[in-house]
Amino acid sequence: MAYFRNSDVNLVNLHFGIRAVSIYGAGAFFFVFMLKSGVALPLVLVSLACILAGRFIIRPSVVFLAARYGLRNVLVFGTLLNAVEAPLLGEVQGVGSALVAFCIVSSVADTYYWTTYHAYFAAVGDHEHRGHQLGVREAVVAIVGIISPLVMGFALVAFGPRIAFGTTAFIQLFSVIPLLFTPRVPVVRIAPGAFKAAIPGMLLFFADGWIQMGYGIAWQMALFLSLGEDFTAYGGALAIAALVGVVASLALGRHIDAGHGKRAVWLAFIVLGATIVFRGAAVGHATLSVIANALGALVAALYTPTLMTAVYNLAKGSPCPLRFHVATEGGWDAGGASACLITALLIYLGAPLAVGVLLSLAGAVGSFVMLRRYYARTSLAT
Repeated sequence: MAYFRNSDVNLVNLHFGIRAVSIYGAGAFFFVFMLKSGVALPLVLVSLACILAGRFIIRPSVVFLAARYGLRNVLVFGTLLNAVEAPLLGEVQGVGSALVAFCIVSSVADTYYWTTYHAYFAAVGDHEHRGHQLGVREAVVAIVGIISPLVMGFALVAFGPRIAFGTTAFIQLFSVIPLLFTPRVPVVRIAPGAFKAAIPGMLLFFADGWIQMGYGIAWQMALFLSLGEDFTAYGGALAIAALVGVVASLALGRHIDAGHGKRAVWLAFIVLGATIVFRGAAVGHATLSVIANALGALVAALYTPTLMTAVYNLAKGSPCPLRFHVATEGGWDAGGASACLITALLIYLGAPLAVGVLLSLAGAVGSFVMLRRYYARTSLAT
């Protein structure tokens, strides 16, 4: 298993596995908690659009800080700042100052974390083992995802949001430790052609941001409402989905590294498209919603390695992986914010939430076309 020999990637995956307790525990409850606390559904989506717009504005500052202090140090800073998000959310009670504070901190923290995380993973990973290394990461995340939502759902009901989200913050801080043993990755102050090289990644992430707002965020709220706004039932549904995805995560990464990227794209998007349609039809039906949510684990195992293998390899081959991801993440913010605002408007005008879920199909078509072209080129190159 040569892909395990890269100790730097192993440490980054360990960091992400620990942080996944927060992402797939508290993070999976962020927007349904807003809904439960009295924020109207369209305003939840507008709040998310504001977070993404803030990220878009702040993101260029990442290059300046990373060039001065190093990529790893900014990643550590972003991880620490992310720990503040969950406790702030625990104070939200409808629209008010706590919600505004949460949106501001989320914009800053997510900007510094996700941009540098993706750039760092691209920099320390191996081109020839990228699919395997992503598969390992997704398998670890899937295992964590079985337990985290169950515990979070129980904690919110038994102890309340302050204790539940406060514990999450502590775990988030603990995830910094593996990063302290990884190498410093310098960032050049000038990288001609870096942003031009990022255009394919920007387009891929614009489509992915669009997909995730309907397939992910709108669906989370649809699932929560379909389960009677019960935190425990919602956490159980997420755990079932994570259980389904553990083995599949490792299988597809190996498939991509073996040179079957084009076949992986077809498989990933057939499953993604079918799941989006099923989720749209399942809104309002508890049993169908749990089944539709479980199918999402297969989508994560198939779609995420297919997308991110392409993005990480494009980043590593660019003049500057960090600038590549600054631009690419900006594309994700633009796609996500656009989809959020359109969905919020449609719901405000009386459309059912299922329409927001089905809007993801437009992003899926665009992403499919672009990834087919990428893997066709790389297969010819080899």
